[in-house]
Parts: sequence; C-alpha cells; structure tokens
Amino acid sequence: MTDTLFGSERTLPMTVAATGFLVDRLGQDCAPLQFLRELTQNSIEAIQATPEKAGDILWDVDWDTYTLTGQRKLCITDTGCGMAGEEMVRYINQLSSSVHEQSMEGNFGVGAKIAAATRNHAGLVYLSWKEGSGATIQLWRDPETQDYGLRQMRRPNGTYGHWGLVEDTVKPKDELVIERHGTKVVLLGNHDGEDTMAAPPGAASPSKWMAHYLNTRYFRFPEGIRVRAREGWEYPRESRDTNLLRTINGQERYLEAHKESSGQVDLGTATGHWWILKDEPAISQNSGWAASAGHIAALFRDELYEMMGGRGGVARLQQFGVIFGYRQVVIYVEPHSTATCRVTSNTARTQLLMNSEGLPWAEWAAEFRRQMPDEISALMEAIVAGSSSSDHRQAIRERLRTIRELFKFARYRPTPAGDKRVSTEDMAGGSSQRSEGRESGGSRSSGGSRGGSGGNIYSLFLTDDGDPATEVQGAIEPDVKWVTVEDGTRMSGVLEDRAAKYFPEQNLLHINGDFRGITALIDRWTEKYAAVPGAHREATDACREWFEQSLVETVMGVMSLKDSREWTIEDISRCLSEEALTAAVMPRYHIDIAVKRALGSKLGTLKA
Repeated sequence: MTDTLFGSERTLPMTVAATGFLVDRLGQDCAPLQFLRELTQNSIEAIQATPEKAGDILWDVDWDTYTLTGQRKLCITDTGCGMAGEEMVRYINQLSSSVHEQSMEGNFGVGAKIAAATRNHAGLVYLSWKEGSGATIQLWRDPETQDYGLRQMRRPNGTYGHWGLVEDTVKPKDELVIERHGTKVVLLGNHDGEDTMAAPPGAASPSKWMAHYLNTRYFRFPEGIRVRAREGWEYPRESRDTNLLRTINGQERYLEAHKESSGQVDLGTATGHWWILKDEPAISQNSGWAASAGHIAALFRDELYEMMGGRGGVARLQQFGVIFGYRQVVIYVEPHSTATCRVTSNTARTQLLMNSEGLPWAEWAAEFRRQMPDEISALMEAIVAGSSSSDHRQAIRERLRTIRELFKFARYRPTPAGDKRVSTEDMAGGSSQRSEGRESGGSRSSGGSRGGSGGNIYSLFLTDDGDPATEVQGAIEPDVKWVTVEDGTRMSGVLEDRAAKYFPEQNLLHINGDFRGITALIDRWTEKYAAVPGAHREATDACREWFEQSLVETVMGVMSLKDSREWTIEDISRCLSEEALTAAVMPRYHIDIAVKRALGSKLGTLKA
C-alpha cells in the first residue's frame, strides 16, 4: 500500500510568481560592473568547450550599430562553441539554466542574466554561430509587463518567433574573426539612445574601466585564452595610438612584472601570497588598467574577491601587520577548500564563503603577523629609519611614573587554574565597596567595610572562599610612531585630518604629524619665537612631545577599563577610534601651557 501511495502521489513543482521583481531583487545584490565578469566567464567556458580549448574574447564597440545609427553600444565577442537558436531560447530565457555544467561551487546559470539584464532593460542582443549557422535573440525587460524574457521578432517570411537566423554579413571579421562558431552579445542599455560604452557612474579609471575591472577581478586567465578590451573609443578608429585594444592578463602578470620580492605564508586554513612592489612612478601615478599600488584580496580559482585598496585596503594591510610601506605591499589570501571546509561564492559572486560564513580575516591577519616575512619587516624598518621624528618616550615615561598607580586598576578574570580567590560579584568591573573578606589565615569578620579610593576605585577584594581567578595586568604604554606624507610613513588619504590611530593587536599608536590641530600649534609657537634661530625645529619637538603625552595617556587610560564588566570590546574600540583620539587632543589650554614652559626653558621666555 505504501508503494502504491508513493507511486500515485506527484509533487507539484514550485514556480516563481513576479519573476521581474525577483530578477530585479537579485540584480541589486550584484556589483555595478559584475556583468563584465559574468559575460567574460561565459565566454571562457564556451571557448573551453571547443576541441581547441583556446580562443579570443573581445570587449569592443558594436561597430555595426555605430555604422547604422551612430550610437555606441558595448559588446562582447568570443570564439567559443556557440549556440543554435533553440539552444539560446532554452538557456538564455530560463533562470538557473546553462549550456555549461552547473555546480554549487561553479556555474550557477544565473550570473549574466541577473547582472547584465537588470542593467539593460532595452535588451541584450545575442548573435551566435554554431556549425557555421547564425541565429539571434533579444533578452529584454518588457516595458508594459515589467517581465524579463525574449522579445518576439518578425522574420523576413512574415512569421513571428523568439529567435531568427542571421546573415553572414554581420559575422565578426575585423579584430576578432568568427568562422564556424562563436557568440556576440550587444548591451543596449536601459533605453535605445544610451551610450553603453561610457563608464557607469563610480567606475574606476573611466577611460579604461573595462580593463581595470577585469584585471582586478581575475588573477590569471586560462592558458590559450586571450582577452582584450577597447580604449579610446571616442577617438577616430584609425588612430591606433589613442583608439586601441588592450590585452588583459589579470593581476598576476602585473605583480610579477613590477615586484621587488614575493613569497607565501601558510595561514593554516589558507595560503597568504604576498608581493612587495618596486617603488616606481606607476605606484603613485596609477596605471589605470590594473591595481598598481598596495591592496589586499581573497583569491579563489584564479579570481579575486573582496579586493580592498585605498583607505580600506590600508586598514586591512595594517591589520596584517604591514604598518608602514603598505603602498608597496600586496597580499592575496587563498582559502583551502577541503572535505570539512567548503569554499564557495555567494550567488551574486561578490563575496567568498567558508562553510557558508564570511572569511576569517582576523584569524589570517594574526597568523600573518606571527610569521611576518623578513622582506616586509625590512621594508618597514627602512621607512621608519628614514623618518625624522624625535623619540619622546623617555620623557613621557618619567612623567607617567609619578602617576603610575592611576593606570593600575587591579582586576581579576575568572580562571579555573587561577591563583587568587575572588567573589563572583567582585569580578572585573564589579562593585567598588563590599563587606570585608577574610584576612590571611583568618575567618570572615562580621563587621567593618573596606572601600576603594582614588585610582583604586575599581579594585577587587580578595577572598579565600571565592572563585579562582588570575590578576589582569594594568595598561601597558603603547609604542608610538609619528607618520607624515613627507617622510613616506603615511599615504595621502589615510588618517587624513585625524590625530591618531591605535592598533590594539600591536599596542601601537600612529600619530599624524600632518594633523592641523598639531601643525597649528607648531605654527603658533614658531611665530612667537620667529627671531630665534631654530625656533621651528624646537617648537615642532615640544608640540609633538605634549601631543604624544596626551594621546599615550588616553590609550593607557582607556585600556585600563578593558575586561571590566561594564566595558565591552566594542566600547573600548569606540573609545580608541580615530575620531575619539582626535577629540582627546582638541582641548588646547593645558598642552599650550606645557609647550610654553618647555620652549621657555630652551629658548628663553618671550619677555626676555
């Protein structure tokens, strides 16, 4: 009876209502230029499906459209396996359908349709040749129904259909030649008059936007596949010096050609590939068609994910321990996909996942810092050696010694093997007053109380009958480095108009010597002592010393609150953010008085 029951029942397959809404929603998850990757990847797979497994991919102006209408439309052409008319209808007009093999890790069958169609409501025109015969379809967003699908066309014989045969006269035959098989896709944009060759808003290197995106998205292309992209399309086609085709090789070719040194670090669940780039004009005068300055990314199957350059890239490189010289350092982390740790990308291919979770950047950073390559360490040391900042540590340390107890908020952390016994209610950050506990070797007294005072207001009270705990050490004085654009220790745009940045992993404080709050004070005292030779040097040293004093105290004071019950990790991070450290040095009166006294003892009083 069971067999009959299961044999007679049938599942009603799930369908999708309002596919237009679903496609638009999925399209929002795609990066603005994601369609370049998706269409390029389709072409790569189409070429690999040919017996030769080699061929050409070209991003160019659709010159046929330009000749007939004067409008510039972007197109991609390849010499891949091609598709017949019926195949295009089946594969292009169905989500999660692909002529290539699908898998959870590889081809999803949705990429180009989502990333490209949602940004080309007027349509994507496909022209494809298979076994010498060409056919065409148009995937568009119906302006009346808002549905995505194939636009019906009227054939020369008067019949209607969603695909039609095309003449050989439109077969590509200039920079790329299609003979027996290949495909061309024309992007019409959101309306007929749109120039789809123009770089979308926000695209990097607008004149080289296709080359820049593809070079920074791909680490390398498969052997035997050549990828090119048009530049200078607004100039006459005959001007080969300005209107040209650039070969795209991926980031690996660029890094290897411009490296000073390179290597790998085993990060456990990943391999960290690193390069130190030569300090050459290309770094400061960005090439435009590749990522030519320091950055960091994840590498998976020869593609780059989550690439970070600029300020975001600097912050992550510094997390990896590259505190100086980050303009010349590139790190790609390649996660290992194993039976117990599956590496995939999300559906929009904007992010890599390990077992469906985000990448463990913090863990990799800690491991990279632990195994910092000697070459990168040498680079950082050379940059620091070339800076001109004075060492104020000894003077600041002497001052802090007189108030050291104010930074010793004794605290205890519950630990099974702890050598102290602490009441549960008096763990880190607990009450400031409680009944007096048992003294050494005695019993608990019934009266009397003991309260904290001064700097020890948060002190905990030991008991012999409490929980085991270990003492949490007080704040440690951070290392300090002054950074400026002039001496190469700071890159323009990093720590811009901020006083300082704290790196908790290294207990390191960077103070921005270019911050206007500091330079204004230096200018003030340089002007007051204008008649004294060397006044600017002495004013700079004095102002920096007292700014440093204030910031060091701020860091130590905040870190004294760490591990308290009322202070979370997030609270501490906010207190030590770039903005908070800037606020800490904005009060000027006491710093100004201290500078006045320091300069008076060195240069003489202003009255004198």
